[in-house]
Amino acid sequence: MRHWSLYTLLVLAATNTVVVAQDETGCECLWQGPFSQVQANTDLVISGTVVASKGNSVDIRVDRKMRGAEFSPQVRVWLQTENYCRPAVEQFPIGGQWVFALERIEEDVPGGFNPSTPNYSYGRIGDYSLSSCGGYWLKQEGQQVTGNLAPPAPRWNHEPKMSPVLVDLVAAFVAGDTDEDALVEAARDDPELRRLRLNTREFLRGLVESTDPETADDENNPH
Repeated sequence: MRHWSLYTLLVLAATNTVVVAQDETGCECLWQGPFSQVQANTDLVISGTVVASKGNSVDIRVDRKMRGAEFSPQVRVWLQTENYCRPAVEQFPIGGQWVFALERIEEDVPGGFNPSTPNYSYGRIGDYSLSSCGGYWLKQEGQQVTGNLAPPAPRWNHEPKMSPVLVDLVAAFVAGDTDEDALVEAARDDPELRRLRLNTREFLRGLVESTDPETADDENNPH
């Protein structure tokens, strides 16, 4: 990930060209955009499952490779520690499924490894890192994803309200087989559609209760 000097950040912010965020760890970075706008600048895009966690890293089983030269069935992803602009490891519990846009670690960073805390570091060459400065990850449940997928998703919100989108559509976008407009349309949070879903859910719940023998007995034989 590109590193910026504090002076550059302040100058750009003063001209209203960017929004700079600083969290409690001291990380300062520019918002790079939603997933649709950042994934092309990363080295590896995968759908994967968290299978292990240690220190500030997680091991991801690659369930589906959407783009990249990685051939390993499992990759290690290094997350937040010190003031690195990355999400906290606690956000990715074992068993969780995600779509990740990852950057390959190509060089050591001075001070990136502390022998007294060997499980917490910048990361090893050949592994990957995950930035928090954009929509670099999407939460996957079954065959659908949600997250900061496409505009007009708000900045610095990694879980904006949206309609779930099929992971196949995301894969098609990454492969260049569809465009950003298709993602925007699919992710649009339609209040009328949401109301219809809620009404349908209530109707089905009532239908199940009316056909449940125990419920029917209670209605016919009130205490």
